[in-house]
Amino acid sequence: MDFEKPSGEDQDIYVYRPDKTLLDNGERSSKRRKVATSSKATTSSQKNDSQVFAPLLGGKESADLVAQRKSAFQNLWSTQEQRCKEVIENLDSGILEDITTFVKSASPELFNGCIPTSLVTIGSNVSALPRLLDILHRRLTTQNCGQVILLESGDAPNLKAVLKTIIRVAVTSTSGNDAYQKLFTDKSGPRMLPYDLNVLHDYVKGQGAKPLVLAFRDSEAFDFGVLNDLLSLLSSWVDRIPFVLLFGISTSVELFEGRLPRSTAALLLGRHFEIHEAEGAIDYIYETLQTNPDTRLWLGPHVSASLIEKARDHFQSPEGFIREVKYAYMSHFFANPLSVLLPSPSSQQKQLCEAIRNLKSYRSFCEESLEQGNADFVRSLLDDDDILWKQVHESIEQGLVQMSELFQTVNTVRSLQTVLQLTKASSNTDLYIRGISGDLHDSSTIKDLLSRIQRADSDSLTVMLRVFQESNAATALVDVKQYEQELQNLLLTHNASEPLRSKYDDQNSSIKTTIVKDKVNLTKTKKQISSLDTAYSELLEKFVQELETNLTLKLINPQDLLLHEVFVFDLRNPLRDTFAPRARFSIERALSTPFDYLASSSSASEHGERGGHMSAKQPETAILYQLYLESGSLVNVYDLWKAFSTIVCGSEGDEDGDESRRTCDERSALMLFYRAMSELKTLGMMKHSRKKIDHVSKSAWKGL
Repeated sequence: MDFEKPSGEDQDIYVYRPDKTLLDNGERSSKRRKVATSSKATTSSQKNDSQVFAPLLGGKESADLVAQRKSAFQNLWSTQEQRCKEVIENLDSGILEDITTFVKSASPELFNGCIPTSLVTIGSNVSALPRLLDILHRRLTTQNCGQVILLESGDAPNLKAVLKTIIRVAVTSTSGNDAYQKLFTDKSGPRMLPYDLNVLHDYVKGQGAKPLVLAFRDSEAFDFGVLNDLLSLLSSWVDRIPFVLLFGISTSVELFEGRLPRSTAALLLGRHFEIHEAEGAIDYIYETLQTNPDTRLWLGPHVSASLIEKARDHFQSPEGFIREVKYAYMSHFFANPLSVLLPSPSSQQKQLCEAIRNLKSYRSFCEESLEQGNADFVRSLLDDDDILWKQVHESIEQGLVQMSELFQTVNTVRSLQTVLQLTKASSNTDLYIRGISGDLHDSSTIKDLLSRIQRADSDSLTVMLRVFQESNAATALVDVKQYEQELQNLLLTHNASEPLRSKYDDQNSSIKTTIVKDKVNLTKTKKQISSLDTAYSELLEKFVQELETNLTLKLINPQDLLLHEVFVFDLRNPLRDTFAPRARFSIERALSTPFDYLASSSSASEHGERGGHMSAKQPETAILYQLYLESGSLVNVYDLWKAFSTIVCGSEGDEDGDESRRTCDERSALMLFYRAMSELKTLGMMKHSRKKIDHVSKSAWKGL
């Protein structure tokens, strides 16, 4: 190609003439070629995105181990996620069946002409109602016996708008948008209005009499004037259109009914349903994740306490809790190279073996082995990777078994507390957290439990043995068959109707009261007991001693297990910083030292920007913020502008020749200044002063 310069007067005009060979060969334009290059780049980026997990061990982790870590996370979490969904479905199944039965059986004849109404109190579990309504809608449409029309408060600014929404959703959700349009176009005569219930009546007649459930998800947020008019209108149509109302109530039925006029409340008749609280659902989910026999990764005490505390303090939904648990699982497999040991990797790597040797639990294990005189074994673990690899697999499998037994034992303790009706019984979640923290085996909870068992009569012991018999894990704590046989032999020789009681029972002791020098002294004395009660006391003492010994063995401290870092995740910082970030601290730090967040060049460090020194190379908002910190509670805007312009552009008589200053005029600097001012106002750091019109007042101080 070439450019031909014409002769004559038009000296500044060039005419482009492409080469003839390019036209003959039909070569694509540069723009077309750029599209092809972009597609290749997209393919390359998709390939890189597929490798989400980065190599660890200083970047020396093999691609095979990286892929195994990612696969292990996906397989493990998919199983746990399915269990969580099953827990939620089981909790929702009861109320879902009740609401479904109510909707199918509702009719104006059975409700004396009133509108069939279900009041559902949701409490703190706000996310449960939309989930139930979605399942209910799919169930009714699948069985061809009705549908659910979900109404939000934004759908009802006035009566016409909410009627339009009801008619449109009722038709389009089952027959599509084309059927909705045909209702107005295919009919001869005057065109019907989109908020006329005659349209819905004609559609319902064509489809058959099926319940239309109008679900008000956030009923307290509705305009009760519009709601009152709507209910009055629906009441006049309930004999022709099978309406069923469903109100989601976050407060109470009494408060909701009190906001309606008596005449409107008299039009409603139905039942009250109550959805389970979010806290109970979260406890069930946590219990399922931690106590399932197939669990291979447990949440440590710090992570568990943080998640449970956040869920209770902020009324978190079960879905939100599941997302946070998923993030914890992902953090473990994403940042811990040892997590690849959970699925037993087929290949080993020298760097992975060195990482194992640097673990705290591994060093403790070696120290204990040296104290026991196994120096040769420790030397072989340090020198031979194959021996280390074998020990690692054995320790992990043994650790998984011990962790499973730990939670099964905690379940047994909880069952015994329920049977004995202890007044200080701990909640399941708190008991699990204490169990995984390792402070349960020598706690007051276990001591109170054992003390109560010593005072149990023969009837209570029979129930406890039945609990042990039903739990396979509990049979490892005591020899159930032996105690059942011995107790049965004692009961055969006991003819009285009263149960056998031990010498520790309160009924086998008496309290003697004496008064000495105007002081009352209480003395507890033991009664004389029969030989059968003595034999029962010995049996009970033997039972308690065996149970206490095995509880001490089973209620271990997970931190004492070798390679507990592989199957117990207890790093609280990633979760805390992600779900409860310190936004203000981060903003203040970014404005004070912006180059800690920005990619700075070598010249940036030469001018001292990374040390917090003000420079024109910093963003204008950071410059103005640092000037703002040096001022008092009232700041003169003109003084602030002069200081800002001096740093950004420099003064007229400046001879320093600072190359870091921007080359800009006063107009550009003023634009940057106003933009920085508006950003600081948006961040809530300054506002207009009422005292002086040319000043701004500080509304935030760093670190406060």
